Formats: sequence, structure tokens, C-alpha cells
Amino acid sequence: MAHAPTVNIKRQTSGEVLLSRARWCTSYLSRLRGLMFRAGLAEGEALVLVEGADSRTTTAIHMFFVPFAIAAVWIDSQGRVVDKVLAKPWRPFYGPRAPARYVLEAAPDFLEKVVIGDELVFEDSAP
Repeated sequence: MAHAPTVNIKRQTSGEVLLSRARWCTSYLSRLRGLMFRAGLAEGEALVLVEGADSRTTTAIHMFFVPFAIAAVWIDSQGRVVDKVLAKPWRPFYGPRAPARYVLEAAPDFLEKVVIGDELVFEDSAP
């Protein structure tokens, strides 16, 4: 199986890189697995779960089999942060308050870097 491509996540207004090389997860299996059965996140590691369209239902996540807290940040198809939460281990449901296309899963401290309404840009990472 090929590795998922990676993206840099930047703040649109300033161009500031917030995350480098976040894994871009478009396949059903990569989105289903997410961070389950992992011991933790490596420094700077993140996933972007990509859905086909903005939705509250398809971008909901669970934390079953994820034994550590994460930042869950929901981003709509225009790149706007629509919700964010500290997702705690073994919780059955987290969903965005507004439709989103992307769910960014990162270390908890990422919550301090973004606010609802921020506009983010995804750019391909260099190989």
C-alpha cells in the first residue's frame, strides 16, 4: 500500500506554516483507521481526514481505541475552521457544530494555534 500524500497547513492571511507534512487521508480505510491502535502522535504528526463534501454527519469522529487526547479541528471546503475540540480517549462521538469537509487530528497544543473562523490553506509537501 502506498503512503498517503502529505500537506503543509498554512494560515491564509499570513502564510504561517502551522503544520508540516500532515498525512492526507482520502481513502475510506485510512479515514476509518485514523489514529486507532496507536500509542501516540510523533512530534509534528497530524492527519487530515478528507470527505467528499461539507457535512456534519460524515465528519463526526469517535475516540474508541485511541488512548490519548487529540486536537480535532473541523475545516469547511473554503478552508475555514468551523469547530475545534479537545477529543478525549474512548469517547463515542465528537461532531462539528457546522458542516465541514476536513477533520484535522493533531497534538492537543494545536488548539492554541487556531480559532474558529481562521482560514487555512493545504499545500502539497515536498517529497
